Amino acid sequence: MKLLAAVVLVAGLAGVAAWGGEAFARDEHMGTCVFEKLTGQDYKFCRGDLEVFYPELGDVGCTYIPKCNQYRKRISKEWRSPKIAYPQADKNKKYVLIMVDPDAPNRANPKYRFWRHWVVIDIKGTDLRAGKLKGHVLTDYGRPTPPSQSGYHRYQFRLYEQPAHEAISLSPEEEASLGSWPMERFVEQFRLGSPVASTQFLTQHHSD
Repeated sequence: MKLLAAVVLVAGLAGVAAWGGEAFARDEHMGTCVFEKLTGQDYKFCRGDLEVFYPELGDVGCTYIPKCNQYRKRISKEWRSPKIAYPQADKNKKYVLIMVDPDAPNRANPKYRFWRHWVVIDIKGTDLRAGKLKGHVLTDYGRPTPPSQSGYHRYQFRLYEQPAHEAISLSPEEEASLGSWPMERFVEQFRLGSPVASTQFLTQHHSD
């Protein structure tokens, strides 16, 4: 993989990543950690400046989650839902956020795509601009948990403008299962159109 960008963290530095008035303290002895940017078609998926923030990592949009400092383990087992920001959001509109894994159980044979990790509707544009994801949750946030030996998985975030007066919901069948979710049918059914912004990160099982 071609290295497009790297963030180097120096050992012994008690750094702090600040965003939106909150500070996320880094580990005191982190060593050197390199963050690689996505390339090719994976990079092209990212559009519209949608921002996804995890503690210590900052905005993970269009990056590989590195194994150093147990980041892959912590994103799968420790950290709660990321902060989502879309500075270009229209203050007078509402939005729908969808997070999916299109690579379940693996990218070569994604027979369970799309695995639904998060769906939030009725998100006000003013809240998105401020990085405060408030709305009606249809699917609670599910941490990225790629199976061992399944390679890298894409965790995609898609943001849609919500049509006015559209009552969006999941069917009982959809609520009963996260895997093999017909996302495209959901988008078509509720007339969401194309995403106004999208981004993704790639990670794999922390022991691989």
